[in-house]
Amino acid sequence: MNLTLIDIKKEIKKLENKEKAKFAKKYFKAFPGGYGEGDEFLGINMPVLRKLAKKYSNISFEEIEELLNSKFHEERVLALLILSIKSKTDLEKCVQIYLKNIHKVNNWDLVDGSAPEILGPYLKNKDKSLLYEFANSENIWKQRISILTTFYYIKKGDFSDAIKIAEILISKKRHDLINKAVGWTLREIGKKNKKLLIDFLKKHYNNLSRTTIRYAIEKFDNDERKRILKGIF
Repeated sequence: MNLTLIDIKKEIKKLENKEKAKFAKKYFKAFPGGYGEGDEFLGINMPVLRKLAKKYSNISFEEIEELLNSKFHEERVLALLILSIKSKTDLEKCVQIYLKNIHKVNNWDLVDGSAPEILGPYLKNKDKSLLYEFANSENIWKQRISILTTFYYIKKGDFSDAIKIAEILISKKRHDLINKAVGWTLREIGKKNKKLLIDFLKKHYNNLSRTTIRYAIEKFDNDERKRILKGIF
């Protein structure tokens, strides 16, 4: 049986939960002035979306692109999940669609679930100037994509781009979502190389937000966290 976008839309309609949608709108700051302003929600949780992604992973790239341009947040999540699955067999095409529609990757969960899975492996042995371009942009989602993509390399023990991009992102005042992402990235580096993390914190302490520092050291013991928060290394 060939499943299509029409089948997806029908199933999603049955799964819609208005109460959960109201909560999601607040959670993802989709109210006026919030970072997700204007986004619309269906109230479908992530485990369900992951199951749908597996079920509909054979839809066409044209249908994925249409889904990625949906006004509904969960449908864009689903499109990115399917792209991540397809990237295992046709990475080039998936990246093409991803970059063409990058403006629709416009909330932290959309970024975090796609950038390391799609851009990470694609840029592994390529020029990574795109990530630096994103890091230097004024768009918070491109900034977050730049740093989250490096998780793919961190897992493989390569920290160089993560460190360089973190240095770009802390060089001027950034949105708190970026401060958190940098701290999260540093924490992951610290799991594999604690000395490198400590050296980074020591070198850039005066430019780091408290949010970034707290995220970076959350796995440290209590006394060490207290010392570092005071700038004592």
